[in-house]
Amino acid sequence: MESKIHILQPELANRIAAGEVVQRTASAVKELLENSLDAKARNITVIVKAAGMEIIQVADDGEGMSEEDALMAFQRHATSKITRPEDLEEIRTLGFRGEALASIAAVAQVELKTRTKEEDVGTLVRIDGNEVKEQAKTSAPVGTSIVVRNLFFNTPARRNFLKSRQTELKNITDAVTRIALAYPEVGFQYISDDEELFNLKPATSAARLRDLFGEKQANGVITVREHNEVLSLEGFVGRPDFARKQRVEQYLFLNRRSIVNRAIQHAVFQAYEHLLEHGTYPFYVLNLTIDPRCVDVNVHPSKLEVKFENESQVYRFVYSAVKRTLAANDLLPSMSLEVAAASPETARLRFGGGGMAEVTRPHVPPGGFHAPSPNDQIEMERVFRRIESQLDEGLAVPSSFTKELPREKIVQHQPTRPEPRRESEAEARAIWQIHNKYILSQIRTGLLIVDQHVAHERILYEKVLSNFENSLPSSQQLLFPQTLELSPGDYQLVGNLLEDLKKLGFDIKLFGKNTVVIEGIPGDVRVGNESKILQDLLDEYKHNEHDAKLEVRENLAKSFACKAAIKAGDKLNTSEMISLIDQLFATSMPYVCPHGRPVVVKIPIEELDRRFGRT
Repeated sequence: MESKIHILQPELANRIAAGEVVQRTASAVKELLENSLDAKARNITVIVKAAGMEIIQVADDGEGMSEEDALMAFQRHATSKITRPEDLEEIRTLGFRGEALASIAAVAQVELKTRTKEEDVGTLVRIDGNEVKEQAKTSAPVGTSIVVRNLFFNTPARRNFLKSRQTELKNITDAVTRIALAYPEVGFQYISDDEELFNLKPATSAARLRDLFGEKQANGVITVREHNEVLSLEGFVGRPDFARKQRVEQYLFLNRRSIVNRAIQHAVFQAYEHLLEHGTYPFYVLNLTIDPRCVDVNVHPSKLEVKFENESQVYRFVYSAVKRTLAANDLLPSMSLEVAAASPETARLRFGGGGMAEVTRPHVPPGGFHAPSPNDQIEMERVFRRIESQLDEGLAVPSSFTKELPREKIVQHQPTRPEPRRESEAEARAIWQIHNKYILSQIRTGLLIVDQHVAHERILYEKVLSNFENSLPSSQQLLFPQTLELSPGDYQLVGNLLEDLKKLGFDIKLFGKNTVVIEGIPGDVRVGNESKILQDLLDEYKHNEHDAKLEVRENLAKSFACKAAIKAGDKLNTSEMISLIDQLFATSMPYVCPHGRPVVVKIPIEELDRRFGRT
């Protein structure tokens, strides 16, 4: 009987294995960068075209390889990092499995040029789908240059799995950024489609942070430095006022290897306790150093996951280190009062974070406060008449009135009924705001409750889509243009979305070196919030991009609507509330926001009657 089980051909086995190591273009870039660093490179250049789908090139000035090693490097499980089983217990290099080059060569067309400093000429190797096409001597500088063309050309299913160029390029930028943060002493040049995204010179950790994220972000971090006999933690954590709405720009390294670990992520978050607003997350760049014998990095071919010998110990150490750092920098919202000697009527409030505010003391006449002035009395009488008028018409009394006025005054005051007079729409309509969050209004069949944030979100969402369709953006020019420094990934994202951002109402100029100049903003954005709105918009766009497959303009409309809408806690006057509800019910779908949350809740009068026993 013929055997059903057989050994896979090496070419087929390599293609299967490549799926674990090289999942996307960013995976190939990461593996090649790690090889360069293990080769002791001091300067590395990364060049990509079409987000790595056409070309990925990584060139370094490292040790280089001999001709024999250059050929051997493309064999599976060929590595210079480990030789004995015991070496797995003490891994100190980024690579060690010997799978990266073999996996890349199995699904791409690869050209390698390399030379050691002991050799006068270099070695050229060309491989096409794991098949050696050319091997020759060539001129080459000391170091190694690898060009990867047409990644996944022979695995179309994997190539179709790739996302848009914009998403793939963002992932590559993130991979380069992470390695550049972990190795500030190494210079990095990063070029995409002939555009230099950044050119980083060897620097200190703080300078590298500034080069990548800009002056503002660099000034908003605190240095972390904690050591004991087993663990060491170094890096930076962001001040609470620099927190983001999404878990972006959180960089964690273990022995300078980029990793993902939920326990450590949670430890950092918990260390902030109540310093962060609800729904925000801190920025951090942290490197944890630990004896390699106490951690297993050989969990997955991607080497992003690790297993600690004592995870609870690591958790407590990170939590304590970050918490002590925050406490030592006086970030708690303490406040003290200073009286200005030059002006006794002026006092200064000094906050723990270094902020200062001036307040003027109210003038208190001798003998204390006096009775209300005649004008104040007239205004109070008008308020009482308004309340009684509403009661006579069967309308509810706004809670803001009953809160501000003494209860006994409302009960005892019995003025004569005022003569009928014409009121404006804002005065005649029963509408008020609860906790600066919800709008309540009487309707013929009961009570209408509107969530002001999601209502405005729905209005802005449909307005943006209409602007995209009709190419009629509403923009307001800034008297003083705003300069905003972005991360490399966000800068690239702005470049990709620039035309759509202009149709949204933004007037943005790319200034280079990850800097943009905001000269105009959509008409719905409050002046003074332009930089924050743009950054929040980019964060929300990236979050939506990961969670759902949205068309670019729909994603942009949802992101802008979410971030530009009035927030829970914003106080609205009567005219603004009426305008908001009128605009809401002019939309095509006033009952749900773009994310699916309810906008309106109606309580029928029958339900109120039942609750009050009027059935």
